[in-house]
Amino acid sequence: MVIELKPVSIENWYDCTLLQVTHEQQSVFPAPVVNWIAEANFVKEFELRAIYAGAVLVGFLVFCTTPDEDGNYWIPAMMIDKHHQRKGYANQAMVQLIEHMRHKGCTRLMIGHRPDNQIAGSLYETLGFKKISDEIYDGEIIRCLELNDIKKDRRS
Repeated sequence: MVIELKPVSIENWYDCTLLQVTHEQQSVFPAPVVNWIAEANFVKEFELRAIYAGAVLVGFLVFCTTPDEDGNYWIPAMMIDKHHQRKGYANQAMVQLIEHMRHKGCTRLMIGHRPDNQIAGSLYETLGFKKISDEIYDGEIIRCLELNDIKKDRRS
């Protein structure tokens, strides 16, 4: 199934708030989607996307539209609903987001994940995100993807 990233809007915001991770994942994705939607009203750099597989809402992501003081663009959150995990949707969504950011002029993407979220770490590593340090920052492993280092037509 092909994944599509759609803006969070008046039509789908409530459905996005119903997305959930598994009980075991709540420690690695502690903030519910509704918190991210609320925060985006105050953090203007946040852009939200609903992840769809066909007509079915399967996930949610947050990314920054402006770089930090070091020129890094951040992905604060990405999740796939517990009923739709392990189908390759996260990989496809990330590939689309990476291409979107490249077209916006981004050269460096940053993402963090909890140390015990090995599935996320593995996914990000597969996509080319490299650990920037063995240190944990604010409870997360931080990874960086240099977009100039990957092929523009990369498909995973």
